[in-house]
Amino acid sequence: MTLNFEISTILIGILVFFARVFDVSLGTLRTISIVQGRTKIPFLLGFVEISMWLLVLSTVLNRVMNTPLLGIFYALGFSTGNVVGILLEKRISFGKSVLHIITPQNGEKMVKIIRESGYAVTTFQGEGKNGPVTELCIICQRKDLGKILRLVQPIEKNVFYFTEQVSNASKIYRPIMVPRTGWRAIIKKK
Repeated sequence: MTLNFEISTILIGILVFFARVFDVSLGTLRTISIVQGRTKIPFLLGFVEISMWLLVLSTVLNRVMNTPLLGIFYALGFSTGNVVGILLEKRISFGKSVLHIITPQNGEKMVKIIRESGYAVTTFQGEGKNGPVTELCIICQRKDLGKILRLVQPIEKNVFYFTEQVSNASKIYRPIMVPRTGWRAIIKKK
């Protein structure tokens, strides 16, 4: 009897853990979406998140006094869910950013290669610690940051850059997209 009890407790604990990881990950994505000013995504994520949370909480709450191990699974799921949510958001890369690149010598080369890749670049001349510098300012989708940095790093290996989150921008220039194919092309024509 105790062996069955332990196995069922561990199985319930594992389910609680993964359910908590799922709902807290959604909560993290929801919070980040709210900060970025979105409305539809947080609404949907919030509905699923709280539904899952109620289900998990009702499972654990009735049993946690007799089986404290479920509380540990619950807490571990919560903690892991925060990390998973952040990693998911980084992977999805919601939103827009301003990428600032500051270079003492290679501004013209960087501007040329970035513009040839289809991104708009605005430059400013400035004064750095060791003399004149050029600042490149690019507003782009967050998911494009790595691509743009990979364009300039062969020109200047240890390029200095920083990013800022953009809540609104009137226009973002993107590289020319490949024409849509398949079902997306049919929908576009309608």
